[in-house]
This record gives sequence, structure tokens and C-alpha cells, in this order.
Amino acid sequence: MRKHPEIGYNILKGIDFLEGAAQLVLQHHEKFDGTGYPQRLKEDEILLGARIFAVVDTFDAMTSNRPYREALSYRVTREEIIQFSAKQFDPRIVECFLSIPEEVWFKTKESLKY
Repeated sequence: MRKHPEIGYNILKGIDFLEGAAQLVLQHHEKFDGTGYPQRLKEDEILLGARIFAVVDTFDAMTSNRPYREALSYRVTREEIIQFSAKQFDPRIVECFLSIPEEVWFKTKESLKY
């Protein structure tokens, strides 16, 4: 599990037009407080896109059904993201996340299903 950011990065880094995306993949498990992986980056050392992706990826993972559990509610997911603000997540990104109404998140999520 902890190797997937590096594996994804290595797959994308040789593709010129995906070089920026490769960096986001590498950093998406870094934590705002510096306890993440693989580079233990913190705060603004983490690319803005990766800090945004961390919140959105968490939201998607928590509100999606998994083989090992049912999707969690928006309220539970929202509270966990708030709880980990300034630890796992950039508090400025969390503030932006919280400003988006619940129905917008789920409408967007539904539109991305294939």
C-alpha cells in the first residue's frame, strides 16, 4: 500500500504531458503535518494539487462502497475531514471543501460514474 504513490509516479514520469500529474500521484499521501509518505513533506512543501487531491480522494473513498464496508454518510465523512484538518489536510483546503454544498459533491460524483 505505501509503495503505490512511487509506483504510480514511476509509471507516469516518463510521459512528457503527464509529468505534473506524476508529482501529484507521488505526493497524494503526504500529510500537512509532515507525517505522510513517501517523502514526509509538510505544509506548502506539498504541491497544492496534491493537497486538494488528498481531501477529494478521502471524500471519494469514504463515501464509496468498498468490499469491506458500506459507504459512509456525508456527515461522517465531513466530520472526519474536519477532525484531520491541519494534521492530514491543509486547513485552507478543508475550508474550501466545507464551503461546497453536499448536493454538489454527490451530483459531481454521480456524473463521473461510468
